[in-house]
Amino acid sequence: MPTAVTAVPAAPSDLAREHFAAEFAFETDCWDVHEALSREPDFVLLDVRGPALFAKGHVPGAINLPHGRIVRSRLDHWPAQTLFVTYCAGPHCNGAARGAVRLGELGRPVKIMAGGVTGWIDEGFVLARDEAA
Repeated sequence: MPTAVTAVPAAPSDLAREHFAAEFAFETDCWDVHEALSREPDFVLLDVRGPALFAKGHVPGAINLPHGRIVRSRLDHWPAQTLFVTYCAGPHCNGAARGAVRLGELGRPVKIMAGGVTGWIDEGFVLARDEAA
């Protein structure tokens, strides 16, 4: 008797390859963001959580712009082709996707940093904290 894993057959290999390769157009991961931030980053990293959570701990170099406050006027000082990478608390949080939707609606290139703060910590990377937090 098949398990829940095998009850639905896997996609043909060519379709699986296309599907998983396409994910890289929408997501990056904590390791790649960390590596890029250690050099000259070619994207803007947005922490889309609220200011209080940002103050308690965020990815170094991130800008706090809660997803509900992503509007055209807040993005005007970045060139139109600037890639934005959003993140939130982690895989249990949909804030990064909400921020990505807003950026997409504004015609901005966007990816999500998979894992968010939880993934960052799981990789052993340190969070920056605001003094007052």
